[in-house]
Amino acid sequence: MDKPRYPISEREVEFSAMRAQGAGGQNVNKVSSAVHLRFDVRASSLPEWLRERLLALADQRLNKDGVLVIKAQQHRTQELNRADALQRLQALIDAVSHTPKVRRATKPTYGSKQRRLAGKTRRGEVKSLRGKVDL
Repeated sequence: MDKPRYPISEREVEFSAMRAQGAGGQNVNKVSSAVHLRFDVRASSLPEWLRERLLALADQRLNKDGVLVIKAQQHRTQELNRADALQRLQALIDAVSHTPKVRRATKPTYGSKQRRLAGKTRRGEVKSLRGKVDL
């Protein structure tokens, strides 16, 4: 994967560990391997326009205070879950920072109009020849 345009430092992110949900055998009740990543969008060092885009997201992970919460519990170790949560945060920021190219309407050229009309005329002639034959 290429380098992110707006990297997030770990100082701007707050991690808290907890027990993972779901099946896992005897180990699941002893080890706090799941991670909650909390990222305060308003207090971040991101550019203003990017912060506004993040806050405008209709995402359930974003609370009303502007804090983005990502829960990672896919892996068995806390370190891997921390890395997964950071990667998902970075992917979200990269997706929001992408600006789609503006589409400008163009007119068809005179030649392309003529070719289109000629094709329609030819097709109409072919279809007219399919009718009943008068003897």
